[in-house]
Amino acid sequence: MAASEAIAIGQANRHQSTSDNQRLWTVLAVTTAYFVIELTAGYLANSLALMTDAVHLLTDIAALCLSLFTLWVAAKPAQGARTYGYLRAEILGALVNGVMLWVLVIFVWIEAAGRLRNPEPVKGLEVMMVAAVGIGINSFSAWMTAGDDDGHGHGSGMARRAVFLHVLSDLASSIGVLIAGAITWLAGRSMADPAVSILIGCLIIYGSWGLVRESVDILLESVPPHIDLNEVRDGLLAVTGTTEVHDLHVWCLASRQYALSAHAVVVAEADHDRVLSEMADVLEDKFKINHMTVQLECDNRKEREPEHF
Repeated sequence: MAASEAIAIGQANRHQSTSDNQRLWTVLAVTTAYFVIELTAGYLANSLALMTDAVHLLTDIAALCLSLFTLWVAAKPAQGARTYGYLRAEILGALVNGVMLWVLVIFVWIEAAGRLRNPEPVKGLEVMMVAAVGIGINSFSAWMTAGDDDGHGHGSGMARRAVFLHVLSDLASSIGVLIAGAITWLAGRSMADPAVSILIGCLIIYGSWGLVRESVDILLESVPPHIDLNEVRDGLLAVTGTTEVHDLHVWCLASRQYALSAHAVVVAEADHDRVLSEMADVLEDKFKINHMTVQLECDNRKEREPEHF
């Protein structure tokens, strides 16, 4: 891909990146304020669930800052030896976000195991009040970071989707903390607090697995999950004059940006410009692939066939 095409890709991403930036800055401000409230309340109420959820929020704040940074870097135009620009920065940020969640889960489980062995008194009513506020804040943040789907699950950028998963896990955590506080307050069962922390960890692992797997797939240049390679091949073969398609590769440059390279054999009398134009239309209309490199080869089999007398 030429540097000029990479610049065009960066420009196409800027509009979406601007929207993502505005939403992420709003969520960052709200999350930071609630982090201070929850950490203070967790300490005063002696609630592991609240304090670990506050640490979770701290991780979210770091994830938000990382996502904002990667969006800024990804929007930079191609220059020098980086002919693809910095599109993959967003993918790297999403991968780091997912791994950070896993590290958080390990911390939560270790702390919860200690509390299960040695239960400590927890102020259930205070926990419930703070958790209720958290449900409202996290619901707002989830609404702010949710993206419009394009039919393939790729409506918003991976940086914003990474934050959305963090926020969803926060929302689940707040609900769990609210339940734990209710059990503690009504039944006097302080062990509910660390038990809910363990369940929160399981939800975090489940919610972040898809993000980490998709990030790795993109970095390994795997075929995007919503694209069937055989259907792409059939679509190219349907172009008049095409007899064979080989060395076909489809990969994801970054979220919302797909690329293809292939060799296509066409009949000798085919108009190469028309074939390439029709292939580009098929790829864009059916598969949302906007960047293709197709090498055309003439089919000279008739010339090689021996004459029969």
